Amino acid sequence: MSVTRFEDLLVWQKAMRLCVAVYRVTRTGHFARDFGLRDQVQRAAVSVLSNIAEGFDRNSRAEFARFVSIARGSAGEVRAQIYLARELGYLSEAESGELLAACAEITRMLIALRKSLEK
Repeated sequence: MSVTRFEDLLVWQKAMRLCVAVYRVTRTGHFARDFGLRDQVQRAAVSVLSNIAEGFDRNSRAEFARFVSIARGSAGEVRAQIYLARELGYLSEAESGELLAACAEITRMLIALRKSLEK
């Protein structure tokens, strides 16, 4: 079965769930008041799913591969910011662990997707 819409990509669906989770954890407590970090991690999470979507809709394997790489970089940015938020006490170990695991899974999926696009 071929994928005809970016919404059908499992990696995009997982990126959407990650983005929603990031928005949820950044709405409360000290995280909500740290406008710089809050806004940056939200933008990075949005960037993951947006770049997957934009690349897919470019209708070019090479362009899609380039945008998948950008999405991977944004996933790394989310990971770094989650580590910082945990160190600052904005997130519990459990919260940060769930988000970091989601980022790691998405990163693995993006690596595999990029490899498949290069074939």
